[in-house]
Amino acid sequence: MNDLTGERIGFVVTGSFCTFSAAFAEAAKLRAAGAELTPIFSEHAAGTDTRFGKAADRVAELEEICGRKAIRTIPDAEPLGPKNMLDLLVVAPCTANTAAKLAYGITDNTATMAVKSMLRRQKPVVLAVATNDALGASAKNIGLLLNTRHYYFVPLRQDAPREKPTSLVADFSRLPETVALARKGKQIQPIFG
Repeated sequence: MNDLTGERIGFVVTGSFCTFSAAFAEAAKLRAAGAELTPIFSEHAAGTDTRFGKAADRVAELEEICGRKAIRTIPDAEPLGPKNMLDLLVVAPCTANTAAKLAYGITDNTATMAVKSMLRRQKPVVLAVATNDALGASAKNIGLLLNTRHYYFVPLRQDAPREKPTSLVADFSRLPETVALARKGKQIQPIFG
């Protein structure tokens, strides 16, 4: 992995709860490579207990990985871009709901405010999409984002094509490589595997 010493990266978590473990493992790798990570949670990700764990435990887990408290409100996320607090933003996992909001410029929660704040300064935003309808109702939103400047995608694959034919999930193990290229303004290829 590239040396990320001093790179200020926001790590946004949205509600694809089954992928938290994979996303958090990659956050740990970014931190080990020297990145200064700021955890950021959508309201749902920070407040919903699921079969994958209690919300408070998952927030605490990422805070421990990052070494700092999570941003969990719109007012706390808003200054990230204007005050030049971060160099790059990762959204991992990025749900279909979040992708749709980003595609249409909707800013109504902490996660989307963090993204809007970064785009204000034309900074890179890396999306690790995880959704059961990526090849269905959400395809158009992903397509819009693929063609919008400053968004970079972690490579995607069908995770269970027979059981969930429209589902796509990011290959989280490629997140560090995607971040390294996004820092240079380049999209990792291939996007779809």
